[in-house]
Amino acid sequence: KLYSMQRSGNSYKVRLALSLLNAPYKAIEVDILRGESRTPEFLARNPSGQVPLLEVADGRYLAESNAILWYVAIGTSLAPEDRIDRAQALQWMFFEQHALEPNIGAAYFWLSLVKGGRDLQTHALEDWMERGYAALQVMENHLKTCSYFAAGQLTVADIALYGYTHVADRCDYDLATFPAIRAWLRRVEQTPGFVAMEWQPENSIDDAASIAAGTSASLPATGFAVLGLGGTGLILLVSGMAVERRGRASRASA
Repeated sequence: KLYSMQRSGNSYKVRLALSLLNAPYKAIEVDILRGESRTPEFLARNPSGQVPLLEVADGRYLAESNAILWYVAIGTSLAPEDRIDRAQALQWMFFEQHALEPNIGAAYFWLSLVKGGRDLQTHALEDWMERGYAALQVMENHLKTCSYFAAGQLTVADIALYGYTHVADRCDYDLATFPAIRAWLRRVEQTPGFVAMEWQPENSIDDAASIAAGTSASLPATGFAVLGLGGTGLILLVSGMAVERRGRASRASA
């Protein structure tokens, strides 16, 4: 089972990886905007109240989107075996979490998902734009000479970075001056097994009541299940939303 939020970039990373690996799973929608990740039952599984969360064994859960990516990718081509290649993949995944996700991810959440979010975050928008464009420029410079971010092929590093880069144009970022990024986005989208953020597996479930009741369907043969969203910071509950605070910029976990 994969508990995730359909429009969440962090949740989408995991769904995309599972699709690329052709791994069967059961998706269960958790809407953090309605506080569905803040119920006592959900918090017992993931105290941070975020999606995605992977149930790796009975009673054992793995949070943080990039940690989950490594878990599902180990032993596949998405996780480099070479020591240096693996370290470089991790380097870009750390970059995604400290430079890309806190800025483009925050802008996407507040400008695209939260009604009235632009007015609520006018104080943070300038910082998000400046830092987000700086992160995009770092990516652009790398992609001018490399097709992918590590090992010369598609890896979990690309999946991690794709999650929010591909929605940058939905939250005021203009990718017109980043041709290498645009070409890389197309390469990722042409990979066999690729699915868009809006895609839903046939066995997806929108059943917040079952989560609140602590019930769950049986696990597929792969034996993993997911429940949450990656990210770090102080979690606040604001009008039913789990919100992260990062200095001046604040965002809900999406």
